[in-house]
Amino acid sequence: MLAACHPPQNKKNAVNEEQNMHFSYDDSTLTNKILPVMMPYNRLIDPAGKVVSFGSPDLENHSMDVKLIAGSSEIVVEDRYGIAVIDTTTQKVVGRWTYSDDPKLTGLMSTYSGLKVCKIDNVDYIFWSAAVSNGSRSRSCVLQASWENGRLKVVNVLDFKPEKPSPLALPNEVFINPENGENFLYVVLNGNNQLVKINLKNSKTVWTKPTGVAPYGISIVQNKIFVSNWGGPVPTDTTRETAGVPYGKTYIDPKTGATASGTVSVFDTETGKSLKEITVGLHPNAIVNSSDGKFIYVANGNSDMVSVISAQNLQTVEEIPVKLMPGKNSFIGDTPNALALSGDDKILFVANGMDNAVAMIKLGVKTASAGSGKSEVLGFVPTEAYPGGLAVDGQTLFVTNLEGEGSRVGSSETGKSARAEIPTSAVPSATKPAVKVAAGAIPTGKSVVGSVAAAPVPADADVEAYNSHHQKATVSIISIPNQSLLDQYTKRVKTLNLTFRQDIARLLPRKNIAPKPMPERIGEPSVFKHVLYIIKENRTYDQVLGDMPEGNGQASLCIFGNQITPNQHSLARNFLLLDNYYASGKCSAEGHQWTDAAMVTDYVEKSVRAWFRSYPHVQEDALVYDSNGFIWNNAADHGKTVRIYGEACQPHFDNKLNWTAIYENYKAGKPFKFYNTSTISRVRPMLSQNYPGSDDHRVNEQLRATAFISELKEYEKKPGDQLPNLMVMALSSDHTVGTRPGFPTPAAMVADNDLALGRMIEAVTKSRFWKNTVIFVTEDDSQAGWDHVSAYRTTGFVVSPYSVFKHKISTNYNQVSMVRSIEQILGIPPMNVMDATALPMFKCFTAKPSAQTYQSLANQMPIDQLNPKLAALKGMALHFAKLSLRPEYDHIDGGNDDVMNRIIWFSAKGKKPYPANLAGKDVDDD
Repeated sequence: MLAACHPPQNKKNAVNEEQNMHFSYDDSTLTNKILPVMMPYNRLIDPAGKVVSFGSPDLENHSMDVKLIAGSSEIVVEDRYGIAVIDTTTQKVVGRWTYSDDPKLTGLMSTYSGLKVCKIDNVDYIFWSAAVSNGSRSRSCVLQASWENGRLKVVNVLDFKPEKPSPLALPNEVFINPENGENFLYVVLNGNNQLVKINLKNSKTVWTKPTGVAPYGISIVQNKIFVSNWGGPVPTDTTRETAGVPYGKTYIDPKTGATASGTVSVFDTETGKSLKEITVGLHPNAIVNSSDGKFIYVANGNSDMVSVISAQNLQTVEEIPVKLMPGKNSFIGDTPNALALSGDDKILFVANGMDNAVAMIKLGVKTASAGSGKSEVLGFVPTEAYPGGLAVDGQTLFVTNLEGEGSRVGSSETGKSARAEIPTSAVPSATKPAVKVAAGAIPTGKSVVGSVAAAPVPADADVEAYNSHHQKATVSIISIPNQSLLDQYTKRVKTLNLTFRQDIARLLPRKNIAPKPMPERIGEPSVFKHVLYIIKENRTYDQVLGDMPEGNGQASLCIFGNQITPNQHSLARNFLLLDNYYASGKCSAEGHQWTDAAMVTDYVEKSVRAWFRSYPHVQEDALVYDSNGFIWNNAADHGKTVRIYGEACQPHFDNKLNWTAIYENYKAGKPFKFYNTSTISRVRPMLSQNYPGSDDHRVNEQLRATAFISELKEYEKKPGDQLPNLMVMALSSDHTVGTRPGFPTPAAMVADNDLALGRMIEAVTKSRFWKNTVIFVTEDDSQAGWDHVSAYRTTGFVVSPYSVFKHKISTNYNQVSMVRSIEQILGIPPMNVMDATALPMFKCFTAKPSAQTYQSLANQMPIDQLNPKLAALKGMALHFAKLSLRPEYDHIDGGNDDVMNRIIWFSAKGKKPYPANLAGKDVDDD
């Protein structure tokens, strides 16, 4: 359960109190379903007002945007799977339409935002954008629905074709503008970098004009169209560094790879002529205008401020910071991403996504016609997780919460319409037993249909379990507070955001402090000089360690238990066991941002579950990154040496080579010819060209482990201590490629991954660097399975001479805690508000070192145990093998995750019925 949050009263004792765990929420789990609840990234949710939740429990629901229906008590909400009408008096959903209601529209998802409601001929019409990115089935459209007599009906669908290099036109925000007695639809095409004007009477395009990169929002005043460009201006100056975003290029910061500018493009409504491009902050997204048309307000998600533009002069007249904790040394990451104005234009409401709060700003004389004095933030209203859409009606504020209360839908709620089990007649009668081998050996094996069942315990359909792709959409209905109540709300928001930890993060190092494994303050010495940070792929705690009686596990959910992952089990038993450790995101596109940057940007959050432009599990999209970049930037900027092994890069090699050829060549000692590339210039000199990037299933993990160990030995030969201070490593084959013929079985790929991890950790512990090295290991996310504690719970390991040996630690730690721990050890400051408020992993260390090293354990099954060919299969085995061959599974994290979960379960469990209630109807990419 979640206990009350009480920050330390005395700042001088804050660090000691943190270490002693005086705050009971640090020892909590994430299972609480009654507000307040805790998120897996150092934030508690305790919203103001009332919350309305909706959406099928079988899906991962996200509410995106909200608009009023004029003259009624109803609002329209755009969610990822359609639209909902909510009666704000009864606080119930009174109308619902989803894409699955129309076979011609099935597969579409709502885009980032852009809902509009207007009355035409006394009928309320709703306009919004939708798309699907799926090869030949890709589609982009704006939908028009009527709302009459309690019924939603789609009456028009406008399709938009992509223009090269974009494979997807991707409409986003729309605007309905009456001109000369006719209604015109204006829509930004985020993929095409275009603005389109359409006559609604005949659905014909009037004109199409180019915009900046990834246009997002649109507003029209004084016959001028204002378009926010998420990715800034289209590059024209070849002397400035540019990099790819999906469907084009943008100006970037060469240090971080992130977009370097944001703009608002201005056009004439009649001709579409470009009037001006106005520079604003980074990631300009939401854009609204004052009711008198004199001012335009733009939220800048990557700059934590709002730009105010004079519609008359087309100039920025003010930049309003919206930070929860402002100041000279403030941290980035509040992430404004939605706007709304009070009816009198005096108050601007700003949704700060990462603060889980709405800022209320009194607009000054320069930024509002009715304003006076200077603009100032009056306070903050607490919401649920990641507010992303706002609307105001009199004294009521409506908020769509992109993350709601997180993935808290349990198996008792899911699967009510998806209880089908795999027919046992199609399943092989037996699976091959584990193969025991001598220590250090890498056994080989022949193709078998099934792999080893990790846990002999049958699946328990009554176990309450959680999957990261099941959550409700939520909308907050909040009475706008007076100043007295707003002051109380602001205190609550600061408490829920653990802002006192920012004060701890800013404490100056003290002199003459003896080195410790985990320094009390940033900048104080650590016994460690080297950090190896290993990022694995997509497993829950129960999937791997659920069979360990020493921890809080559920054996019936264990897929890759001790027989498959002996090294991870040995590390958990002999070093320390973390059984309350969490991934901070729900999938790899989020996960690699949390592991590498300790936060996600508005671009990532707005893309969740849809991933129209990119699925950024490999860092290749400039729009993904925050303005401070990643942990390697932070380390290098503060004088630390960095080496990157397989993360943030792509491997390139002879495409004719398959998994078996590469593995056989490896065993024969033949060199593997490849090279890695990165789209981030800062990464390239840090990148090991001996260790293949992780985003290709054909490369076995033993090759990677050997490459790292060889480099380690070379560092040992060099004089002094030249081992890099920070080593960031991707080790991803535990994702598996299902039962695709020609590749190892899922269990074999996980065993390969486990053996490589054990070999590398053994090599480090037996090197001359061991005495001052710490190894952190995490999964990037927990999406590919189920866990009986939390959808976010995953495996984490802390390995060092100062580890608390043979001990279970149930403190609530997460990926951001791990990043903060690395920073604390290296003596580098936090990168943003998330790691600034993270709890370092103090409890994982003891003051006295041990001489204990690690001896890796041999795999108990062949790592080259291949999936059989299609000709040898029938029934469900053939069905799943064909699904595994789908092109979206060619890369790590491609394809439908629920399908992959079913494939893995079948491969491991054989006849045991698949617990469909644990996953429901998950129909999107992972």
